[in-house]
Amino acid sequence: MTDTTPPLPEKARAAEGPWATAWRRLKRDRAALAALAVLLVILAACLAAPLYATYVSGTNPFATNLNGTITVDGKSRDVLEASTEGLGLGLTPIGPTWQLGPYMLGADNQGRDVAARLLYGGRNSLFIAGAAAVLCLVVATFVGVVAGFFGGLVDTVLSRILDVLWAFPIFLLAISLSIVLISQPLLIGPFEIRSGSLALPIVIIGVVYIPYVARPIRNHVITLMKSEFVTAAVGLGASPWRILWVDILPNVVTRIIVFVPLMLALNMIIESALSFLSIGVQPPDASWGTIIQDGQGLLYSRPAVALAPGIAIAVTVLALNIFGDGVRDALDPKSTVRIG
Repeated sequence: MTDTTPPLPEKARAAEGPWATAWRRLKRDRAALAALAVLLVILAACLAAPLYATYVSGTNPFATNLNGTITVDGKSRDVLEASTEGLGLGLTPIGPTWQLGPYMLGADNQGRDVAARLLYGGRNSLFIAGAAAVLCLVVATFVGVVAGFFGGLVDTVLSRILDVLWAFPIFLLAISLSIVLISQPLLIGPFEIRSGSLALPIVIIGVVYIPYVARPIRNHVITLMKSEFVTAAVGLGASPWRILWVDILPNVVTRIIVFVPLMLALNMIIESALSFLSIGVQPPDASWGTIIQDGQGLLYSRPAVALAPGIAIAVTVLALNIFGDGVRDALDPKSTVRIG
């Protein structure tokens, strides 16, 4: 006689590890998986920017093309056409051709392919956001764990430093740092970061959000230090370093992972704002913020120049927030992590 007793899902789930449980929860969140798919598509498209520029558009997105011509529907057209508005003075970039090829999204006022620049700009925006998130999380985790674990004078000194940074509005602090550092090289030990380097906005954005991440981590560590399993470890004679590495840090890792999508979204917004104000990514490099700036004067005649990167930022940030909510619910359902 065969046993047809159904398995006990509660016991099976109890045997799962925390990462397996988190993955099972995340797989049930269709919105988070859809957002992840969108992010992967955007990332793949941006990484393929050189292939698009070489084999599809056949243009150099960083070189001006004031006298160039292209063929659209069998007709030759200038990349910069004579203006038909007002007195007819000046030149207007060619609009979107909506064909897979040169100038699919039109040209900017320098005759450069907007679609190709959009992909290259996305690479820089995503790279800066990711690198700044890593820098911020590493420094903030170190500061938060040290302050929460050691307490006392160490906690007081680090907390006051964080309070000073916290007192400045995010964009005011970022703009102030940008203006100061963009006029002179930033020296970090033997390393020199010049104004045109992508490392400069990475450092600025990474520093700005340190207190917003370090304080929640510090509070989480203080809560863990008062938990029963840490009290039991102390009672069993465990050394402070063993408690830090075995009991504290593994529980902090999940909180750090929850921060990653949120930090990426916030970093993209602040990077785009700084680049739009000409104190972020510097020419000849491009980012979604610089492309919006390029299209500012073309909003009425060629709105696609500014709308394309604006839509890209909105879709990417929205996808990051939806995916971040799914990761938070999967790893730490009781968490209410917010920044800002």
